[in-house]
Amino acid sequence: MSTPAPAPGPADPRLQALHATWSAGSGWRAGLAAVNHSTIGLRFIATGLAFFLVGGLLAMFMRVQLAWFGNEVLDPQRYAEFTTMHGTTMMFLFAVPVMEGFALYLLPKMLGARDLPFPRLSAFGYWCYLFGGLFLYSSFLFDAVPDSGWFMYVPLTDATWSPGLNADFWLVGVTFSEIAAVAAAVEMIVAILVGRAPGMDLRRMPLFAWAMLVTSFMIAFGFPPLILASILLEIQRAFGFVFFDPALGGDPLLWQHLFWLFGHPEVYIIFLPAAGVVSMVVQAFARRPMVGYTWIVLALVGTGFLSFGLWVHHMFTVGIPLLAMAFFSAASMAVAIPMGIQVFAWIATLWAGRPWLRVPTLYLFGFFFVFVPGGLTGVMVAMVPFDWQAHDSHFVVAHLHHVLIGGLLFPLFAGLYYWLPLASGREPSESLSRTAFWLVFTGFNLTFLPMYLTGLLGMPRRAYTYLPDLGFHWLNLLSTAAGFVLAVGMVAVLVDVAMSFRHGPRARRNPWRAGTLEWAIAHPVPDFNFASLPRVRGRDPLWADPTLAAATSVPGGLLGDARHGVRELIGSSLLDARPEQVIRVSGPSRLPLLAALALAVLLAFFIAGLYWPALAMLPVLLAILWRWAWTTGDPGGPDAVEAEPGLVLPTQGSARNAPGWWALVMSLLVDGSPFASLVFSYFYLWLGTDAWPPAGLGIAGWPAAIASLLLLLACGAAAEHAARALRREEGTRAATAWVAATVLGAGSIAAQAWAMAPAGAPGRHAYASVAWTLAGFHAVHVLLAMLFAAFVAARLRRGLVTAARPLEARVAAGLWRYTVGQGLLAWAVLHLFPRLA
Repeated sequence: MSTPAPAPGPADPRLQALHATWSAGSGWRAGLAAVNHSTIGLRFIATGLAFFLVGGLLAMFMRVQLAWFGNEVLDPQRYAEFTTMHGTTMMFLFAVPVMEGFALYLLPKMLGARDLPFPRLSAFGYWCYLFGGLFLYSSFLFDAVPDSGWFMYVPLTDATWSPGLNADFWLVGVTFSEIAAVAAAVEMIVAILVGRAPGMDLRRMPLFAWAMLVTSFMIAFGFPPLILASILLEIQRAFGFVFFDPALGGDPLLWQHLFWLFGHPEVYIIFLPAAGVVSMVVQAFARRPMVGYTWIVLALVGTGFLSFGLWVHHMFTVGIPLLAMAFFSAASMAVAIPMGIQVFAWIATLWAGRPWLRVPTLYLFGFFFVFVPGGLTGVMVAMVPFDWQAHDSHFVVAHLHHVLIGGLLFPLFAGLYYWLPLASGREPSESLSRTAFWLVFTGFNLTFLPMYLTGLLGMPRRAYTYLPDLGFHWLNLLSTAAGFVLAVGMVAVLVDVAMSFRHGPRARRNPWRAGTLEWAIAHPVPDFNFASLPRVRGRDPLWADPTLAAATSVPGGLLGDARHGVRELIGSSLLDARPEQVIRVSGPSRLPLLAALALAVLLAFFIAGLYWPALAMLPVLLAILWRWAWTTGDPGGPDAVEAEPGLVLPTQGSARNAPGWWALVMSLLVDGSPFASLVFSYFYLWLGTDAWPPAGLGIAGWPAAIASLLLLLACGAAAEHAARALRREEGTRAATAWVAATVLGAGSIAAQAWAMAPAGAPGRHAYASVAWTLAGFHAVHVLLAMLFAAFVAARLRRGLVTAARPLEARVAAGLWRYTVGQGLLAWAVLHLFPRLA
């Protein structure tokens, strides 16, 4: 057990230094520069709940329209717009961002850290999310509201059938906001892998951290296919490419494949964080450790893997071969197994413990009651014959809301009430919170249970009215009336939570007597979380060591002295969480906001058709990002520091296991997903074409193809030479080699353009469209690698990169290796495969 540290005096200089170093300042200017994980996490949660209210308001208009046959509250066009914006808001602007907000706020506290390893990245993600949502809703100001459904199927959304800006607002706004999700995923993966408190090995991680780790990997692989699909459709609309035009070799079903490669994992991306919340609340209120911890972890990982084999589950009615449907049907039913393991583990924990019936527990029971039937209806629609009958009916609407509201909203509210005393230092109104629960629970079930019946009776989804002789108008009226009860309950929850921040009774420290590290933090939560970082000796640290909260509240322990004025975190080993490095992170900065604003202006010019001004914004954005990279961390800081008396650790610039290196690895995994999706698109279109390339379009001659290949390999060789020179402490030679890699990269791009010329204009055939896009995708990576090379060369000349501090050079060399490997695959697809085929 830890020995309690002496309480600090009121003028303890170490504590004053911690507050001064980690303070975000006050006022609105300081707010714009805030990067602390607590601030950014709360902003994500508050903004997500605001979008939730807006999406709910749209839903109530739709319910009023459907309350009775022949209603004219919304005309068909406005109903299509509200349906599209409701689904888009709930799926993209509420469900994922709000749970990411929970993770950004809680993970460092649960892991025993002071912040996330890339604070500016979290802030940038938030601004992208906010601006993306506002960008999407600005479509109402221009009477160009997206109206083709939240899944934006082509050909309804190509320029022929949607000639206005409606689809463009969706494509650009959603893609903009998805940057936030991908950025947060990279941040959380790195934080969980290398940012845990000493002693918190993988077997001691909180289940919420496991859920977010799996979810973050799912986002890393699942979101890029949709980002790619959105880019393909946007350049088809803007520049006349023909990926989805069947008359010119394209295929509308390619959009569905790419969309649902994202869409079905998205369901579990929403559910798994909620499952992590359920696990934390269950063990706290059962007052015992979780039954089947290892089985739950395996179930989380298994769900993540299986979720990527289910996307055709949504395409059973489009003409997929029966054998393929049988495979995806079986996979859709198999995913119920890991889900069931978690449910039984939760029930066993409550059964074996001494459950404490408080408001979070009520939402747990509501979750069990609602989610399990919703999951069972998922097994029903996984059966192909039944899906053929229920597809595009209100049965599917009921199933979707049962899973998403039951699987997300009840755990979300349980988590809100559970962690509210931590965030606010106050407790909610017990009477109002219980009343709100019964309103939500009753309203939900009476709203969506009748929809199963209306769906089976033949009511199609997305239809703005129906005939009276169908006989289900009374069921629709019941759903509408109950929908208002549900809306009142949800508003009551949010009002209760908001009022608790100001007017609730003061909460004592750790009011639920939970065992995880976030409850060791005092009220109000300091910006640095822990005065001294904890050392973990059990899966539930506060239960294993009751003195730990007191020990972490006073400076003098691990990273307890901040009188040098730099924000520091501990970097630990991947498996057993041994202290390996001190991570020096950036303080408040407006650079994330400026970068997001520059990107927003660029996209606004693009959607307006002002392509040259949009291109002119690109150097502005790159200049901001260059400044961001140059000032990250502690440039020119020491190679090693004393983390505590007797323990000297390298800083991240000198460490092998640096978070910057892991961020590169995760970013390349993210990037590999759209590249793989683009190669998939190439071969998918090839399968539907008689000749590849078609008559009239050619492929590069060998001289051009060989020249592009040799120049690419020369780039890689220059990067490797630069890395070796730096290891030999030959800084000048290394800088020269990086400059050479930049020059050779420009030659590689020019040679690739020469090699692609015979493919013809992109608008002539889908072959030309996808070939030019694949070549352009790789060219962008060469440009990016060239910028990295120039950046490292500049840092070498300033003495900021040395043999002892090689992190930036390692990152640049790793990026070049990936770019060359990607280029070799692209070269084989573009220049070898057509000759073989």
